[in-house]
Amino acid sequence: MGNVEVAEVAARAAGENFPVGSFLFPRALRPHIRALYCYARLVDELGDSYDGDRLAALDELEREVDATFRGEPTWPVLRNVQPTVREFDLPREPFLRLIEANRMDQRITAYETWADVKHYCVHSADPCGRLVLGVLRLLGDERLVAASDDVCTGLQLVNFLQDVPRDLELGRVYMPQEDLRRFGSPPLDRPSPELRELLRFESARAAALLSAGETLRVGIGGRLGRAVHLFARGGLAALAALDEADWDVFTRRPKPSRARLAREAALVLVR
Repeated sequence: MGNVEVAEVAARAAGENFPVGSFLFPRALRPHIRALYCYARLVDELGDSYDGDRLAALDELEREVDATFRGEPTWPVLRNVQPTVREFDLPREPFLRLIEANRMDQRITAYETWADVKHYCVHSADPCGRLVLGVLRLLGDERLVAASDDVCTGLQLVNFLQDVPRDLELGRVYMPQEDLRRFGSPPLDRPSPELRELLRFESARAAALLSAGETLRVGIGGRLGRAVHLFARGGLAALAALDEADWDVFTRRPKPSRARLAREAALVLVR
Protein backbone atom coordinates (compact mmCIF):
# COMPACT_ATOMS: atom_id res chain seq x y z
CA MET A 1 0.00 0.00 0.00
CA GLY A 2 2.98 2.32 0.17
CA ASN A 3 2.57 2.98 -3.56
CA VAL A 4 -1.02 4.17 -3.36
CA GLU A 5 -1.21 7.43 -5.28
CA VAL A 6 -3.11 10.43 -3.97
CA ALA A 7 -4.88 11.01 -7.28
CA GLU A 8 -6.05 7.39 -7.45
CA VAL A 9 -7.66 7.57 -4.03
CA ALA A 10 -9.12 11.03 -4.62
CA ALA A 11 -10.83 9.84 -7.80
CA ARG A 12 -13.15 7.70 -5.69
CA ALA A 13 -14.71 10.90 -4.32
CA ALA A 14 -16.99 10.99 -7.36
CA GLY A 15 -19.23 8.34 -5.79
CA GLU A 16 -19.93 10.29 -2.62
CA ASN A 17 -23.27 11.93 -1.85
CA PHE A 18 -21.73 15.35 -2.36
CA PRO A 19 -18.35 16.13 -3.90
CA VAL A 20 -15.61 16.92 -1.44
CA GLY A 21 -13.70 20.14 -1.92
CA SER A 22 -17.03 21.79 -2.77
CA PHE A 23 -16.69 24.97 -4.81
CA LEU A 24 -18.15 26.83 -1.85
CA PHE A 25 -14.91 26.34 0.08
CA PRO A 26 -12.28 29.01 -0.56
CA ARG A 27 -9.84 27.88 -3.23
CA ALA A 28 -6.96 27.91 -0.74
CA LEU A 29 -8.73 25.39 1.51
CA ARG A 30 -9.81 22.91 -1.17
CA PRO A 31 -6.46 21.04 -1.41
CA HIS A 32 -6.51 20.54 2.37
CA ILE A 33 -10.08 19.20 2.33
CA ARG A 34 -9.14 16.83 -0.51
CA ALA A 35 -6.00 15.66 1.33
CA LEU A 36 -8.07 14.76 4.39
CA TYR A 37 -10.62 12.99 2.23
CA CYS A 38 -7.86 10.95 0.57
CA TYR A 39 -6.64 9.85 3.98
CA ALA A 40 -10.14 8.76 5.03
CA ARG A 41 -10.58 6.83 1.78
CA LEU A 42 -7.20 5.14 2.22
CA VAL A 43 -8.19 3.91 5.69
CA ASP A 44 -11.43 2.48 4.28
CA GLU A 45 -9.57 0.82 1.41
CA LEU A 46 -7.34 -0.97 3.89
CA GLY A 47 -10.29 -2.03 6.02
CA ASP A 48 -12.61 -3.10 3.18
CA SER A 49 -10.62 -4.07 0.10
CA TYR A 50 -7.00 -4.87 0.95
CA ASP A 51 -6.22 -8.47 0.00
CA GLY A 52 -3.56 -9.04 2.63
CA ASP A 53 -3.58 -8.90 6.43
CA ARG A 54 -5.85 -5.92 7.01
CA LEU A 55 -5.08 -5.55 10.71
CA ALA A 56 -1.36 -5.56 9.96
CA ALA A 57 -1.89 -2.98 7.21
CA LEU A 58 -3.86 -0.78 9.60
CA ASP A 59 -1.05 -1.10 12.14
CA GLU A 60 1.40 0.03 9.45
CA LEU A 61 -0.88 2.95 8.64
CA GLU A 62 -0.89 3.97 12.31
CA ARG A 63 2.91 4.04 12.22
CA GLU A 64 2.67 6.28 9.16
CA VAL A 65 0.33 8.60 11.09
CA ASP A 66 2.88 8.73 13.91
CA ALA A 67 5.54 9.64 11.35
CA THR A 68 3.27 12.34 9.95
CA PHE A 69 3.15 14.03 13.36
CA ARG A 70 6.68 13.29 14.52
CA GLY A 71 8.85 12.92 11.46
CA GLU A 72 8.48 12.08 7.78
CA PRO A 73 5.91 9.57 6.46
CA THR A 74 6.71 7.41 3.44
CA TRP A 75 3.23 6.76 2.00
CA PRO A 76 2.14 9.33 -0.61
CA VAL A 77 -1.26 9.99 0.98
CA LEU A 78 0.35 10.74 4.34
CA ARG A 79 3.04 12.92 2.76
CA ASN A 80 0.23 14.83 1.08
CA VAL A 81 -1.71 15.34 4.31
CA GLN A 82 1.30 16.34 6.44
CA PRO A 83 1.33 20.01 5.30
CA THR A 84 -2.35 20.23 6.29
CA VAL A 85 -1.62 18.75 9.72
CA ARG A 86 1.16 21.26 10.26
CA GLU A 87 -0.54 24.35 8.88
CA PHE A 88 -3.71 23.89 10.93
CA ASP A 89 -2.16 22.14 13.95
CA LEU A 90 -4.61 19.26 13.57
CA PRO A 91 -4.90 16.77 16.45
CA ARG A 92 -3.74 13.19 16.01
CA GLU A 93 -6.82 11.57 17.58
CA PRO A 94 -9.26 11.86 14.63
CA PHE A 95 -6.75 10.17 12.33
CA LEU A 96 -6.37 7.30 14.80
CA ARG A 97 -10.12 6.98 15.37
CA LEU A 98 -10.64 6.32 11.67
CA ILE A 99 -8.08 3.52 11.87
CA GLU A 100 -9.79 2.08 14.94
CA ALA A 101 -13.15 2.05 13.13
CA ASN A 102 -11.65 -0.16 10.47
CA ARG A 103 -10.15 -2.42 13.12
CA MET A 104 -13.65 -2.72 14.56
CA ASP A 105 -14.85 -3.77 11.10
CA GLN A 106 -12.46 -6.72 11.22
CA ARG A 107 -13.74 -7.87 14.63
CA ILE A 108 -17.43 -6.95 14.78
CA THR A 109 -20.08 -8.22 12.38
CA ALA A 110 -23.23 -6.80 14.03
CA TYR A 111 -24.28 -4.25 16.64
CA GLU A 112 -26.96 -4.89 19.23
CA THR A 113 -28.21 -1.35 19.93
CA TRP A 114 -28.30 2.08 18.36
CA ALA A 115 -25.89 3.20 21.10
CA ASP A 116 -23.43 0.56 19.84
CA VAL A 117 -23.78 1.76 16.23
CA LYS A 118 -23.37 5.36 17.37
CA HIS A 119 -20.17 4.40 19.21
CA TYR A 120 -18.88 2.95 15.95
CA CYS A 121 -19.75 6.23 14.19
CA VAL A 122 -17.73 8.14 16.81
CA HIS A 123 -14.75 6.41 15.21
CA SER A 124 -15.84 5.94 11.59
CA ALA A 125 -17.61 9.24 10.82
CA ASP A 126 -17.29 11.99 13.41
CA PRO A 127 -13.50 12.40 12.97
CA CYS A 128 -14.04 13.53 9.37
CA GLY A 129 -16.14 16.50 10.45
CA ARG A 130 -13.74 17.36 13.24
CA LEU A 131 -10.85 17.47 10.79
CA VAL A 132 -12.81 19.82 8.54
CA LEU A 133 -13.53 22.04 11.54
CA GLY A 134 -9.82 21.91 12.28
CA VAL A 135 -9.06 23.29 8.82
CA LEU A 136 -11.61 26.03 9.55
CA ARG A 137 -9.87 26.64 12.91
CA LEU A 138 -13.13 25.99 14.79
CA LEU A 139 -12.32 22.89 16.84
CA GLY A 140 -12.47 24.94 20.02
CA ASP A 141 -16.22 25.60 19.64
CA GLU A 142 -17.92 22.73 21.49
CA ARG A 143 -21.37 23.53 20.08
CA LEU A 144 -20.11 23.33 16.51
CA VAL A 145 -18.19 20.13 17.25
CA ALA A 146 -21.35 18.51 18.65
CA ALA A 147 -23.35 19.60 15.60
CA SER A 148 -20.62 18.30 13.29
CA ASP A 149 -20.66 14.94 15.09
CA ASP A 150 -24.42 14.68 14.57
CA VAL A 151 -24.18 15.49 10.87
CA CYS A 152 -21.35 13.03 10.31
CA THR A 153 -23.19 10.26 12.17
CA GLY A 154 -26.27 11.07 10.09
CA LEU A 155 -24.25 10.82 6.87
CA GLN A 156 -22.81 7.50 8.00
CA LEU A 157 -26.30 6.19 8.68
CA VAL A 158 -27.38 7.28 5.19
CA ASN A 159 -24.50 5.23 3.77
CA PHE A 160 -25.61 2.24 5.81
CA LEU A 161 -29.09 2.54 4.30
CA GLN A 162 -27.71 2.79 0.76
CA ASP A 163 -25.26 -0.06 1.21
CA VAL A 164 -27.22 -2.83 2.93
CA PRO A 165 -26.36 -5.42 0.21
CA ARG A 166 -22.71 -4.38 -0.02
CA ASP A 167 -22.23 -4.48 3.74
CA LEU A 168 -23.87 -7.89 3.89
CA GLU A 169 -21.38 -9.16 1.28
CA LEU A 170 -18.60 -7.90 3.56
CA GLY A 171 -20.15 -9.87 6.43
CA ARG A 172 -21.37 -6.78 8.28
CA VAL A 173 -24.77 -5.61 9.49
CA TYR A 174 -24.95 -2.02 10.68
CA MET A 175 -28.70 -1.93 11.34
CA PRO A 176 -29.07 -2.33 15.13
CA GLN A 177 -30.23 -5.82 16.04
CA GLU A 178 -32.83 -4.34 18.38
CA ASP A 179 -34.34 -2.48 15.42
CA LEU A 180 -34.27 -5.57 13.22
CA ARG A 181 -36.26 -7.46 15.84
CA ARG A 182 -38.69 -4.57 16.17
CA PHE A 183 -39.55 -4.93 12.47
CA GLY A 184 -39.80 -8.71 12.46
CA SER A 185 -36.15 -9.57 11.71
CA PRO A 186 -36.50 -9.22 7.92
CA PRO A 187 -33.82 -10.81 5.71
CA LEU A 188 -31.34 -8.22 4.49
CA ASP A 189 -30.64 -9.88 1.15
CA ARG A 190 -33.98 -9.19 -0.58
CA PRO A 191 -36.79 -6.61 -0.55
CA SER A 192 -39.71 -6.97 1.82
CA PRO A 193 -42.35 -4.68 3.37
CA GLU A 194 -40.71 -5.20 6.77
CA LEU A 195 -37.29 -4.16 5.47
CA ARG A 196 -38.79 -1.04 3.88
CA GLU A 197 -40.32 -0.07 7.22
CA LEU A 198 -37.00 -0.64 8.97
CA LEU A 199 -35.18 1.54 6.45
CA ARG A 200 -37.81 4.28 6.80
CA PHE A 201 -37.35 4.17 10.57
CA GLU A 202 -33.59 4.52 10.28
CA SER A 203 -34.06 7.27 7.68
CA ALA A 204 -36.02 9.36 10.17
CA ARG A 205 -33.19 8.94 12.66
CA ALA A 206 -30.65 10.05 10.04
CA ALA A 207 -32.74 13.07 9.03
CA ALA A 208 -32.96 14.21 12.66
CA LEU A 209 -29.18 14.04 12.96
CA LEU A 210 -28.64 15.86 9.67
CA SER A 211 -30.82 18.73 10.88
CA ALA A 212 -27.78 19.81 12.91
CA GLY A 213 -26.40 21.10 9.62
CA GLU A 214 -28.43 24.24 10.22
CA THR A 215 -26.54 24.83 13.47
CA LEU A 216 -23.30 24.61 11.51
CA ARG A 217 -24.57 26.98 8.82
CA VAL A 218 -25.58 29.64 11.32
CA GLY A 219 -22.69 29.08 13.74
CA ILE A 220 -19.97 29.21 11.10
CA GLY A 221 -21.74 31.79 8.99
CA GLY A 222 -21.08 33.14 5.53
CA ARG A 223 -19.79 31.13 2.60
CA LEU A 224 -18.00 28.61 4.82
CA GLY A 225 -21.16 27.96 6.81
CA ARG A 226 -23.03 27.29 3.59
CA ALA A 227 -20.26 25.02 2.34
CA VAL A 228 -20.38 22.85 5.45
CA HIS A 229 -24.18 22.85 5.47
CA LEU A 230 -24.10 21.44 1.96
CA PHE A 231 -22.81 18.11 3.28
CA ALA A 232 -25.93 17.75 5.41
CA ARG A 233 -28.15 18.74 2.50
CA GLY A 234 -26.43 16.12 0.37
CA GLY A 235 -27.35 13.51 2.97
CA LEU A 236 -30.97 14.65 2.99
CA ALA A 237 -31.01 14.48 -0.80
CA ALA A 238 -29.77 10.89 -0.58
CA LEU A 239 -32.62 10.05 1.81
CA ALA A 240 -35.06 11.55 -0.67
CA ALA A 241 -33.55 9.38 -3.43
CA LEU A 242 -34.03 6.30 -1.26
CA ASP A 243 -37.65 7.21 -0.66
CA GLU A 244 -38.22 7.82 -4.38
CA ALA A 245 -36.78 4.36 -5.07
CA ASP A 246 -39.32 2.93 -2.58
CA TRP A 247 -36.38 1.75 -0.48
CA ASP A 248 -35.21 -0.73 -3.10
CA VAL A 249 -31.49 -0.92 -2.36
CA PHE A 250 -31.04 -4.14 -4.36
CA THR A 251 -31.77 -3.12 -7.96
CA ARG A 252 -29.24 -0.29 -7.71
CA ARG A 253 -27.70 1.98 -5.09
CA PRO A 254 -30.16 4.88 -4.76
CA LYS A 255 -28.38 8.21 -4.64
CA PRO A 256 -29.20 11.79 -5.64
CA SER A 257 -28.49 12.79 -9.22
CA ARG A 258 -25.89 15.41 -10.05
CA ALA A 259 -28.75 17.68 -11.12
CA ARG A 260 -30.39 17.30 -7.74
CA LEU A 261 -27.15 18.07 -5.94
CA ALA A 262 -26.71 21.12 -8.13
CA ARG A 263 -30.17 22.29 -7.08
CA GLU A 264 -29.23 21.76 -3.43
CA ALA A 265 -26.10 23.88 -3.97
CA ALA A 266 -28.19 26.58 -5.64
CA LEU A 267 -30.64 26.64 -2.74
CA VAL A 268 -27.79 27.02 -0.26
CA LEU A 269 -26.29 29.84 -2.30
CA VAL A 270 -29.63 31.64 -2.50
CA ARG A 271 -30.06 31.36 1.26
